[in-house]
Amino acid sequence: MSDEEILAVYRESVDSLYGFVSRRTGGERQLAEDVVQETWVRAVYDWRRRGKTPNQPEAWLKTVARRLIQQHYRRRRPATNQETPLALQEGEAMDAGTPEAAVLVHYGLARLSKRHAAVLEAFHFDGRGVEDIARSFGLSARAVEGRLRRARQSLSRILAPFLRPEESAS
Repeated sequence: MSDEEILAVYRESVDSLYGFVSRRTGGERQLAEDVVQETWVRAVYDWRRRGKTPNQPEAWLKTVARRLIQQHYRRRRPATNQETPLALQEGEAMDAGTPEAAVLVHYGLARLSKRHAAVLEAFHFDGRGVEDIARSFGLSARAVEGRLRRARQSLSRILAPFLRPEESAS
């Protein structure tokens, strides 16, 4: 694995990776930069050790970044009765647009089943449609809609103690 090959993957994926991380960190720039940097440190180490890049390097990078973000947020507990509004209803964006909201969202996602967390992330953070998620998860569109509904309900229950009453009711 040459430096030129790694640099080519870096150039092709760094903007996408930073956007992926930034959406999940609520605009906390320093955290997003740290996660992207640590992801690339791990990539260079692993890819050189193996002597090749993975078949889908961007997917590999996003998986590592997602795990680093999860590790970061598992150590942080949200404050109770936050002023942070979160839209958890169908058709509304799950806004992790502030660092406080990101802490709340990731706290809840870390406590959901992997399949519920994955479908919420794909829909709300990645902006993927139900049909696209269904294809990639090997499910019907109806199954994805049901999973989204149940995941939102579970997330609402998990986050209710941390939100003001009128926000958790939304």
